[in-house]
Amino acid sequence: MKTTVLSQQSPKIDYPIKTLRRAELALKDSPFCLVLFVAMGLGSVPLPLMANQSGLMEGYTEKFLSERRVEVELTWLIQVGLLRREVDGQGITDSFRLTPLGKYLVEQWKSQGPLWKKITLGQRLINQCRRWFPWFL
Repeated sequence: MKTTVLSQQSPKIDYPIKTLRRAELALKDSPFCLVLFVAMGLGSVPLPLMANQSGLMEGYTEKFLSERRVEVELTWLIQVGLLRREVDGQGITDSFRLTPLGKYLVEQWKSQGPLWKKITLGQRLINQCRRWFPWFL
């Protein structure tokens, strides 16, 4: 079964339900706040702004995260299809932005409020298993 996600930048994109669920769980389990994803929906956000004290001061993270930890978390969100790395004339940059799938899920989060990000211990375990063992579930 597929679900259609509409994006302002592209026509319609059909995502399998499994893809949507995996991406939603990854977003809910991430250490980042809605403010960061809203900013990524408007434009690219550089990694240094998300890490260390900057991340806390901007309201992008729930707790202090090193630059390495932020990069690991962002890489997982890229793998599940929520984010993409920005590219310029020189190559890949240290900035990130939302994909159409990411925009769709962030809109859900915004419309449903803080309770949308609630996650159970079992869901957290499933997300971690998917990260470590990509073939899992």
